[in-house]
Amino acid sequence: MKQLFHPEIEDVLPADVFAALGDPIRLGILVSLADCDEVDKARCGAFTELASPSLLSYHFAKLREAGITRSRAEGTVRFLSIRREEFERRFPGLLDSVIETARRDPSVPRIKIDV
Repeated sequence: MKQLFHPEIEDVLPADVFAALGDPIRLGILVSLADCDEVDKARCGAFTELASPSLLSYHFAKLREAGITRSRAEGTVRFLSIRREEFERRFPGLLDSVIETARRDPSVPRIKIDV
């Protein structure tokens, strides 16, 4: 399996972050990850209620390439997590603010992730 690109946190640009977070499905993915009980245990396949698998792959890539999430492969399964600690150092308070605002927005889709 090919290695996925994860930008160094110092190379993450605010414009890329805001562009990635400008989509309701990606916001729903972020909120669902934030609400997940276990860090780094959210399977990519758990998000199929939000969109088709091919569209989800696109959204996962946008979040990963913007530096917001990390994908980890284990066999044939990919796990998704928020790069919360790194992101907090680079942009203090930004993710928490976005997540809390998205939680209050009824137009942002969300799911409960079972791990």
